[in-house]
Formats: sequence, structure tokens, C-alpha cells
Amino acid sequence: MQIVRRPLAPGETNHELLWLSVSSGGLALAATWLALRLPWPICLFHALTHRPCLTCGATRSAVAFFHAHFVTASQWNPLAFLFYCALSLFNVYALAVIVMHWPRLRILRLTASEKKFIRGSIIALFALNWVYLLTANPSL
Repeated sequence: MQIVRRPLAPGETNHELLWLSVSSGGLALAATWLALRLPWPICLFHALTHRPCLTCGATRSAVAFFHAHFVTASQWNPLAFLFYCALSLFNVYALAVIVMHWPRLRILRLTASEKKFIRGSIIALFALNWVYLLTANPSL
């Protein structure tokens, strides 16, 4: 794996602008949803099985995260909490490189074994998170 810093090439997708826009739009949509007091989404998996799904507690974790109740956010859904932390860091990075016209970070040349390791790690994180949700959050 190689991580490089380089300027945005002509015609290259501006991932920082794209994903900053998507995350900001999602935040605006969620804030509007809550401000209008629309009903919370219902988890079909939980309704049918009475067990938490892979993402159960993610909405409550997000609400706690944006109210700066970080311990509570991590208790509702640790993987979602880590995602919100990483997304916040990425958004700060993306805003900085867009505004300051700094070089962009890019990951190049992932080997097949590195890709396999990353996929396995993601699957393991989801599995561990689900085990946590099944054992530590019986209120879900």
C-alpha cells in the first residue's frame, strides 16, 4: 500500500468535495427530520426477530454524538460511534484541503492480500459489534 499527497489531477473525481457534500446533506436531512418531529425509523429486522440488527442503536448513537454525549453514543453502538468520529475527522480534512487548495491524500497500489485483510477486518468489526449489541444492549 502506498499513501501519497498530490494535487487533484484534471478530470479526477474530487472525493473530498463529494463525500463532504454527502455527509453534510445527510446531516441536514437528519436534523430536518428530527426538527419536524417525524417518526423514528422502524427496524424491520428488530420488529420481526426482537433482536438487534447490525446497525441497531446507530440513530440514538448519532443523536448522542451530536449532543456531545460521547460515552452514551459509544454505548448505543460502538461501531457507529467510531464511524461518526472518523467521518468528523474526514470532514475537517476535506474542508481544509478544499478551502486551502492543499494536496490530497490518496491510497495507491493495494495488493490483493491487503484488500483481503481490509475486507476481513470490516467483516470482523461488524461481527464484534453485533455480538456487543446482542449481549450488552438488551433494551434494544
